[in-house]
Amino acid sequence: MTDQQNTAASEEETAPQFSLQRIYVRDLSFEAPKSPAIFRQQWDPSVGLDLNTRQKELEGDFFEVVLTLSVTVKNGDEVAFIAEVQQAGIFLIKNLDPASMSHTLGAFCPNILFPYARETLDSLVTRGSFPALMLAPVNFDALYAQELQRMQESGETPTVQ
Repeated sequence: MTDQQNTAASEEETAPQFSLQRIYVRDLSFEAPKSPAIFRQQWDPSVGLDLNTRQKELEGDFFEVVLTLSVTVKNGDEVAFIAEVQQAGIFLIKNLDPASMSHTLGAFCPNILFPYARETLDSLVTRGSFPALMLAPVNFDALYAQELQRMQESGETPTVQ
């Protein structure tokens, strides 16, 4: 019976673990450089979205993942507003092989953070008196696969800072 308990405890200690510890806004900014004149013009916006992720190893098996969404909206040739959010999360991640760890940090965690970042941006933009952005979902698995392919072609290896 003791051997079975020891084996079960050993398997539990080496089993993969994932736990979300905290989600928070790390940085937030909004600029409307042409206010209030922009509100008196015909509204025909073009939206530019820049998306970025970064990871940082914290103490133990804790990792911070930061998803940055930067949006520039132009009305004609004029910038109507620029909004940026850095949505972050602290994750406990244990006992994953390097490939699984890389995928978890590069795709799985950003998938968790994106809805929070999208909602934060929408709220920020509407507080600036502009229509909500309603950003479409992002396929982080596809983006991660593209980045892996790019890194393989250039001879780079994925790293956690």
